[in-house]
Amino acid sequence: MKKTDKPKITLREKIRVLFRLLSFAGKYSWLLYTALILAFVYSLFSYYVPVAVGEAVNIISDEGAGGFDAVLKALKYLPLLIACGAVSDLLLRLVSYRGGACIIRNIRRAAFEKLQKLPLSAVDREGSGNILSRIVNDTDRLSDCLLTGLVSLYASVFGILITLIGMLIMSPVVGLAVALLTPLSMLLAGFITGRTFEFFKKSARISAKQTALSEEAVTGCTEIRIFQNAELCIGQFGEVNREYRKTATKAVLFSSLTNPTTRFVNSMVYCCVILIGGLSVLSGSINLGQYVTLMTFSRDYAKPFNDLSGVLAEAQNALASAMRVFELLDTAEEIPDAEDAHVLSPEEKHGLITARNLEFSYTDRPFMQNLNFTAEPGQKIAIVGPTGCGKTTLVNLLMRFYRKNGGSLEISGTDVNDINCMSLRSSVGMVLQDTWISSGTVADNIRIGKPSASMDEVIDAAKKSHAHSFISRLPEGYNTLIGDSGEMLSAGERQLLCISRVMLALPPVLILDEATSSIDTRTEMKIQAAFAELMKGRTTFIVAHRLNTIKNADRILVMNHGIIEEQGTHSELIAAGGFYASLYGAQFE
Repeated sequence: MKKTDKPKITLREKIRVLFRLLSFAGKYSWLLYTALILAFVYSLFSYYVPVAVGEAVNIISDEGAGGFDAVLKALKYLPLLIACGAVSDLLLRLVSYRGGACIIRNIRRAAFEKLQKLPLSAVDREGSGNILSRIVNDTDRLSDCLLTGLVSLYASVFGILITLIGMLIMSPVVGLAVALLTPLSMLLAGFITGRTFEFFKKSARISAKQTALSEEAVTGCTEIRIFQNAELCIGQFGEVNREYRKTATKAVLFSSLTNPTTRFVNSMVYCCVILIGGLSVLSGSINLGQYVTLMTFSRDYAKPFNDLSGVLAEAQNALASAMRVFELLDTAEEIPDAEDAHVLSPEEKHGLITARNLEFSYTDRPFMQNLNFTAEPGQKIAIVGPTGCGKTTLVNLLMRFYRKNGGSLEISGTDVNDINCMSLRSSVGMVLQDTWISSGTVADNIRIGKPSASMDEVIDAAKKSHAHSFISRLPEGYNTLIGDSGEMLSAGERQLLCISRVMLALPPVLILDEATSSIDTRTEMKIQAAFAELMKGRTTFIVAHRLNTIKNADRILVMNHGIIEEQGTHSELIAAGGFYASLYGAQFE
């Protein structure tokens, strides 16, 4: 085995995954037990039909044509048995489908809820395409298997057991021969499905790559056309698609071998039953009717095996997908608040923010080191520096999206790691360069800042952010549905909606990360005036690339390579002639 190869999944682990999967039935677990009972009832009715036919054959064999009335008497309950079997089969399918649907619903809900609890570091590490594939594609594969597999699994297991017991009772010799040949079929099926599992697991990982590439192509379709990278993207997707085809073909090929293999073994079993049963009739061990019943049993015995082998093959795909979903569910969540986590009072939310020897790293290599700054209540703190210097990372540490590795970052003397998370984040309002719009109405999107806000408050916030004018021009104004990601709005309009949320929430601390980057100059001047009014009495962090927008900041933190190289006012930093002065000069040369 190569060092990079992962160890194969053992049977015990597969069984553990299966039981964990079934545990998601929750309060609907009674459906699974009901399905078991219905499968047993269905198998009993299926068992008595060949027995009744065998009795009729005996009557004809003994009495000839004159025994027609006796035959009718022996078969008078046969239509009722068949009807009861059909009804129990229908109920089994309905109950099993309902149980499988409940399991899938609960798994999807758990996966989506888990997504809301994942730390940003985990989301960044996994990638949105991979996470989406686990929530959507892998649960779809689980759904396909559970909704159809439970019926076949239950009916097949009981059908095999009851039929085998019936053959052993009727003819121990025939039953013993079948029992000895049965493990051969199971061993072959187990060998094939074991190989199939690895291929299905690999194809699920490649499918996640397909999802990620598709998502990139959709979100970046404009850039792809601008830079004429369509052929490159098609080539990348084609390579992954070919890899998926090869792996999926192997998986389907091996899974397809299961059914023919078990059919071959079961055909051999059927031949043995005919041969041994015929000899038993000649020796007088069994009668003709029992011989017919045994042959019917043997035929019926093969069908559940074929169904079961198909279920086992499909189960490998489902188990591989289940393991990917459970990997997501088992991902470490954000570190929960301690029971005695500090809840910021209204006064503390407006308090002093300080960093002392703050350290953070994404990997083993240190990124941020010895960051020190102080933000007095009501001050405007600008954070500037080249791309990748740590500006947004510092903001994420303040919001506790990331956990610091050393030093302290405090609000009113309490470290952010010791503050109740809801209390911390509710005191900070963020307007980011990358806007996020949810599906719903315009008013719903603004109310994200304050869900209990009235329509008058929503309109007032929109007026302050200068969004009211474009909202009024929409077909239904504030009740206009804007769809996923706000495709019907321009980038500037989406950003105005995000600003309106902050205007509505009025948090004590503001973080503006290039908040007006997609807005025209004239509107930006109005927004800056609105921000100036909003920032009064509020501590504000402004992440900026355009340095002319932060000349009036009370303090400017100049970052480079994860450290603060300089800090001071605009005039002080220009007079110092250091890194900030060179950045400013480069923008206005």
